Amino acid sequence: MLFDILAELKRRGHSVRVQQGLSKPVSADMAVLHVDATVTPTDYVDYARSFAFCLNSGAADISKRRISGALIDKTDSWQGQVIVKSNLNNRGIPETLLNRRSERARKQPPFPHLPILHPYEIHGSLGDVPDGVFDCDDLVVEKFIPEREPDGFAVRFWVFCGERERCTRYISPNGLVKASETLRREPVPVPDELRERRRELGFDYGKFDFVMHEGRAVLLDANKTPGRPQNLVKMFAAGASDLTHGFEGLIHRAK
Repeated sequence: MLFDILAELKRRGHSVRVQQGLSKPVSADMAVLHVDATVTPTDYVDYARSFAFCLNSGAADISKRRISGALIDKTDSWQGQVIVKSNLNNRGIPETLLNRRSERARKQPPFPHLPILHPYEIHGSLGDVPDGVFDCDDLVVEKFIPEREPDGFAVRFWVFCGERERCTRYISPNGLVKASETLRREPVPVPDELRERRRELGFDYGKFDFVMHEGRAVLLDANKTPGRPQNLVKMFAAGASDLTHGFEGLIHRAK
């Protein structure tokens, strides 16, 4: 999604440079740390901090154990359904792709000890969770708490950059709600506790997935390199203009 925003920045007369890998810092009003990995390697974080102003330099770790508000352990009294997930963002798929790219280039993989990818699994109760899951550092167990609808399930996606944002509630026939597989969507407000959580996690730009459960917002996922579903490309591209205002606001703040 960032590249729609960069294209709009260029149209507005800004100079944009995409830099891969580490090198000496270049002169810039603002940089964006945009590494598609759950935990950004320390050398990239250090490099980002060499710029006078770099977005998301504080959001280096988006593992489920750090960001999820729905985590439970085997001693919890929760009586409802549960879901077993990878501790890595998006099941570790981004890390897997980076490893494959390195292997094709005959380089050492950046994530050599990557766990086996597992699909998310929903269970009726804590008692149904397979033996060994709670002892596995690569997996987490969460309360399964999508917002129930007569025709499906709902999750809220908050996309933001600086002071610009959009927050949308997506309703899907599937328990694991994805924006690309929805029946309908509607704008919703951003809860104050989510804004505070964004500050705590160090996010300037990104996307939070959350639900309202028993009257409070529960963060499920935080993404610093959000994408855009293929079937919603036009809608997301149209929203890039507003997010670009957010980028420009941050640029002016940095000067």
